[in-house]
Amino acid sequence: MQVMVTGASAGFGTAIARAFIEKGHTVIGTGRRQEKLDALQAELGDNFIPLSFDITDVKGTEQALQSLPEALQTLDVLVNNAGLAIGLETADKSDMSEWQQMIDTNITGLCNITQLLLPKMVAANSGYIINIGSTAGTYPYAGGNVYGATKAFVRQFSLNLRADLIGTALRVTNVEPGLCEGTEFSNVRFRGDDERAQNVYKDVDAIRPEDIANIVLWLTEQPKHVNINAIEVMPTAQSFAPLHVQRQAS
Repeated sequence: MQVMVTGASAGFGTAIARAFIEKGHTVIGTGRRQEKLDALQAELGDNFIPLSFDITDVKGTEQALQSLPEALQTLDVLVNNAGLAIGLETADKSDMSEWQQMIDTNITGLCNITQLLLPKMVAANSGYIINIGSTAGTYPYAGGNVYGATKAFVRQFSLNLRADLIGTALRVTNVEPGLCEGTEFSNVRFRGDDERAQNVYKDVDAIRPEDIANIVLWLTEQPKHVNINAIEVMPTAQSFAPLHVQRQAS
């Protein structure tokens, strides 16, 4: 299979790329950091093809995709993994530029690359789009504001793609991880405060990037007539909290 993994330079993306390469597939790994992609190619070999561009740059994304050899421009699998969260402040204390960065990456970037690659998949009547969402798209929490909203978009966009693609052989799945360590997610969210990021996972046996990679690989190995609409994944140590109630002072 020919697989494209966005955001392959770290976390879920790196683990997903490794999982497909280990099975003998060809992976086009995208990301902004050329040096990270080059290091991954040195590790994984010639079946890993680095493609460096910023997914929020519409023209840059199109040019990067067009630079691929024709044989690599029709994909079997697109894994839309690139995304980020910045900040955990409440909405009134948030920075609009950080909100915009999350929207540009998690929504605009995902839509852009999907729209560019989808026509060839439809023409070939073959392909699988796997979007990496989040439980934050379903369960709100204080400080999640725009990040959670972008992941709710990913969930609904995935379902609407399924509706649009009825009558074709294409499949779409939204994978929704909960608390996961071993990625740069919290380091980015807390703007490089590594100690604060580490405390998120302190004394918790959280899920790991390899767990999500195994699920993504498993999805592609299911029979062609099977479409898994969504998979929600939490560590055993994570569950649902009661709704917050603000009681009046007596």
